[in-house]
Amino acid sequence: MLVHPQFNPIAFSLGPLKVHWYGLTYLVAFGLFLWLATLRVRKPWYERAGWTRRDVEDMLFYGVLGVVVGGRLGYALFYKPEYYATHLTEVLQVWKGGMSFHGGMLGVLAAMAWFAWQRGRRFFEVTDLIAPCVPTGLAAGRIGNFINGELWGRAADPSLPWAMVFPQSDDPTLPRHPSQLYQFGLEGVLLFVLLWWYARREHPTGRISGAFMFGYGVFRFIAEYFREPDAFLGLQALNLSQGQWLSLPMIAIGALIWWWAGRRAAASR
Repeated sequence: MLVHPQFNPIAFSLGPLKVHWYGLTYLVAFGLFLWLATLRVRKPWYERAGWTRRDVEDMLFYGVLGVVVGGRLGYALFYKPEYYATHLTEVLQVWKGGMSFHGGMLGVLAAMAWFAWQRGRRFFEVTDLIAPCVPTGLAAGRIGNFINGELWGRAADPSLPWAMVFPQSDDPTLPRHPSQLYQFGLEGVLLFVLLWWYARREHPTGRISGAFMFGYGVFRFIAEYFREPDAFLGLQALNLSQGQWLSLPMIAIGALIWWWAGRRAAASR
């Protein structure tokens, strides 16, 4: 059985300033987005539409705000609504921990809607551009979770070669699935490869966005079977976790958007 390495969450210090690994993974995520989205705007169909590197930089700024604000509000609303209803001043105290991907995604969508309105562009044109660039950021975040030894997995068979003990868990002797690494591989690496390959050519507006939502929803739903549910929530109806229930609408909406985009393109021919 493996034992979690118990990394020091602080990567380095600069005087009184302590730089955490988790913060560095966010910087990596934003850097990867900037690089990949710059490659995307060089595609002929984006160049013809007038997209530039400056647009990418502006989208990153909007996206960072959407991730932080949406992720925190989503955590408060989806996971601890009763607590934050009586502790409103703590809702935006992100340094205390607690972020929701689904909330962050809604925050980014709101930010991209605002960006699209400001620039006079179609919403799905914007989201199609950025969708293949998002999974690498998700992968970086899961590495941060693993370094912190948080969001560990459910109990695993001790004979599983990569079963891992997390000393900071509620049972420090129980072998568990390193679910952070499963999510790194599924929602991060595999989803990126599939979307980047799919987006290598032009598609009807909305299809890449739909593929992202569907793909993330499916991979997150699978990974949740190996991830320990939040102690204060546990498993819910049908023995599904909160993450799985939040992923089901993503799967349905993603499939609907993908179908609608193709139907709309066919009708306009």
